[in-house]
Amino acid sequence: MTELRGDGAHAHEYRWALPSVLLGDGREGRRVRRSTRDWIVDILMFLLACGVTLVSLPELQDEPEPLLALEQVVGALSCVAVWLRRRWPVGLALVTTLLSSYLELAGGASIVGLFTVAVHRPFKVSGPMLLLSLVTLAPYLMLRPQNELDAKWAAAFGVTIVLTVFAWGVVIRARRQLVWSLRQRADSAAEEAKRLERERIAREMHDVLAHRISMLSLHAGALEFRPDAPAEEIARAAGAIRTNTHLALQDLREVIGVLRHAQPDGGDPVPDRPQPTLADLSTLVEECRHAGMDVRLDLRAGGEAPGGLGRNVYRIVQEALTNARKHAGGTPVDVAVSGAPGEGLSAEVRNPLWARHGPRLPGAGAGLIGLAERAELAGGRLEHGATPDGEFVVRAWLPWPVETGEDA
Repeated sequence: MTELRGDGAHAHEYRWALPSVLLGDGREGRRVRRSTRDWIVDILMFLLACGVTLVSLPELQDEPEPLLALEQVVGALSCVAVWLRRRWPVGLALVTTLLSSYLELAGGASIVGLFTVAVHRPFKVSGPMLLLSLVTLAPYLMLRPQNELDAKWAAAFGVTIVLTVFAWGVVIRARRQLVWSLRQRADSAAEEAKRLERERIAREMHDVLAHRISMLSLHAGALEFRPDAPAEEIARAAGAIRTNTHLALQDLREVIGVLRHAQPDGGDPVPDRPQPTLADLSTLVEECRHAGMDVRLDLRAGGEAPGGLGRNVYRIVQEALTNARKHAGGTPVDVAVSGAPGEGLSAEVRNPLWARHGPRLPGAGAGLIGLAERAELAGGRLEHGATPDGEFVVRAWLPWPVETGEDA
């Protein structure tokens, strides 16, 4: 296959070079530079044309001098013209095929021309060229009289050579198209995998950082609005701010390391921290309570949930609590998680719509969208919205397979 290379100002010239060669739109001769492999193939094609010409030369010993001189000149020029087969394959094949209808020494170049057209042009172009090559065998046999037996053998041999060369070229073209198509699919699959991984990281970091930053804002607001608080409460709030800041920076460092594929000090990759599971929900709720939230947890899971399932439920509850803290601060929040293998795992977070007056954290509105995407990717569903009772509910359901031998 033609090697495609380019850099700098020429990079755009090679971006579409391979499909141009395969589809045969005539641009490859003006755009694609010959690689080392191309030079080897072109030299072999030139030597093939010269070899066929030299093999045919002894058959012209009995021809008149003017015709012999014409044959030699045309044969030499045809072999030289083989070097133009990449730029003008159809023109080369057309001219040499017409010349070979009478001149013996143009046959080698016509074979190379037909092969080049079969490789670089679609059948709507190469097919008529094949037909022309077969048709020109008749004038050659009639203009070069031979005995009846020799004429039949010559016709059969000529048809065999033409069909074999054309079939060989078509097979090479089909193989190149197949390889190019597979490469395109592989590149598309790789790009899609990268995109999905970036989206996964973005969802994960949104859930984590939104929770950490909202906790920071809550404790900082307490220090701002209660400057006369006891020293013990101020110290506890400052400690919470320091802890959450450290965790947020650690999470940010991890995601930057993943995106850059970086390794600290050229050593081993940064190990992933243990991911949260369903059992960590109690710790999350307790952390929110220390921040001043009124949270009640009802955890009824009949078994140990797989790691992936537990992590997804944890992130959903975490984001729902973050939203409640941002948009309905001071209201009680009820968290209910229940389920069992084969039944699925349900999570529900509800809080009243009313909220105390005070500053609210800004939101981009992407949290609930990310939760819905997370649930759909896990094969579940997520619903959210206000109820007639004046509450805001986030309700999710995720499948819980019966076999839990491996983490999801």
